[in-house]
Parts: sequence; structure tokens; C-alpha cells
Amino acid sequence: MKVRTRKQRERRNLLTAWGLVAPALVFMILFTVVPVIRSIWLSFTKFRFGMEAPEFIGLQNYIKLMHSTLFWKIFGNTIFFAIITVLPSMAVGLGLAMLVNRKTRGIGFIRTAYFCPVVMPMIAIASIWLFIYMANNGLFDQLLIKLGLEPMDVLSHPNTVLPAMAVMYIWKEAGYLMVFFLSGIQGISEEVMEAARIDGAGSFTIFKKITLPLLAPTFLFVSTVAFTNSFKLVDHVVVMTEGAPNNASTLLLYYIYQQGFTNFNYGKSSTLTVIMLVLLMVISLPRFLSQDKKIHYN
Repeated sequence: MKVRTRKQRERRNLLTAWGLVAPALVFMILFTVVPVIRSIWLSFTKFRFGMEAPEFIGLQNYIKLMHSTLFWKIFGNTIFFAIITVLPSMAVGLGLAMLVNRKTRGIGFIRTAYFCPVVMPMIAIASIWLFIYMANNGLFDQLLIKLGLEPMDVLSHPNTVLPAMAVMYIWKEAGYLMVFFLSGIQGISEEVMEAARIDGAGSFTIFKKITLPLLAPTFLFVSTVAFTNSFKLVDHVVVMTEGAPNNASTLLLYYIYQQGFTNFNYGKSSTLTVIMLVLLMVISLPRFLSQDKKIHYN
């Protein structure tokens, strides 16, 4: 009787658990799994607006992209943008976390001020920075003129448009990464810090020998988040440049948007989506492989 009662209780708990998970599971299947499967299928088809049904063409979409100069240019833009934004945003985020990791009056307001750009819509931020970078009359060019330099009009030159947009993105992203670094720093035992201070270690030595090594798991997580976020950007390109000049600022997600919602080439946009999903999976792989491993320091 006791065994039967225990089994009934376990069955009831299992049904309750599935009942609680079911709503989120249904939404995930409908809005994540099904679209991914459909995108994979459409990537093997020729499907444009006006066609009654997709036409299966195998790997032709992928072969055409592999031989497309424009695709590789946009792919290079995306990788370059990720490289010039991820490390600086992590460095600024870590610096902000160290700055606000203290118990002083008004520290809550300071943390909120640094986090403010994170909660602002990217469209609003891009609009603000568009006025900053405006040719001749923008704040940046006016500053150069005041310093006796020539205005640059950074959004109109292929060599400066992505770095200019990267500055804007770092300004927005650093506060978001600050939260993770601050959580990691506050998770370090105060006893370890106090022991180092008693031994005569200075602030820089503590940061280099204790804080950075103990933040290794946080760095892995933050780098994964930062890289994936840098690939999922489209709003600022739409507002600021629309890919100009000559696709110098076109990123992969914006190219997907163009093919799907401007050219209505659903087969090609699905192919690009699959490529981007694979790229994000590769970036996230180190995080998944190390999530069950513990890091110990003696």
C-alpha cells in the first residue's frame, strides 16, 4: 500500500510538473521550433512572393551564397563588427562593475544611470546617435571643427561607418554586461580579499591575481552573450544607414531582413537564417560544453 501511495504521489508530481511546463513548452514549439524547422526546409527551396508553393532545389541556395561576393562582404562586416564591439564592451562593462562595486551613498542611482541605455529601445538610441554623427551639423563633426579639424561625416565613409556604429553599440551594451560582472564580483568571498589585503597586496594585485581568475566562469558566460548579441542587430542599421555606403554597414541580420521583407525572396532569406543559426550555435558551443564543469582555485 505504501509503495502504491508513493508511486501515485510521484505520478501526481510528474503530471503537475508537466502541467506547469506545458504552456511555455507550447509557445516554444510554436514560435521557436516550428519556425526553425520551416526555415531549414525553405532553405532548400526556391520560394518568392507570388509563388503558390515552394520549389525544391536542394543545395542551390547555399552554393549561390558561397559564390556570392556580396554575401562574403556582409559576412566579413558581421565578424568585424563583433570583434570591435565584444572585447571593448566587456572591458567597459568590467570597469563599470568594479566602479560601482562599493558601498557608498547614491551608488544605486549610479548603477541605474549606467544601466539606463540598456532599457532604451535600439531605435531611439540609433536616432540619437544619428544626430550626433550627422554630417557637418552633428555633435561629432562640430567638435572636430572646434578643434580645428575637418568634419569626417563618419556614416558616409566605408572605413568609418562600422567603427562609428560600434561606439554606439558599446555605449548601450556595456551597462548590460556590467550587471553580470557585478554579480560575479560580489560572488567572490570577502575573506579571500581580506586575506590578500592583510598580506599586503595592493588593489591592482588583487584585481590581477584574485578577481580576474575567479571571474573566469563569468567571462565565459559574458563573452557568449556578448558575441550572440552582436550578431542579432538590425534596428540601428535600418535607422542610421540602411547598409550604406555600398553595403559597408550591412550586417547579416539586416541582409536577412532585406531578402525576406524587401525582396520577398523567402528561400534565400531562410538560407541566410540557417547560416546565422549555425554560426550562433558554434559561438555558444564552448558555453554548453563547460556548463557542467566546476572551476576550483586553491
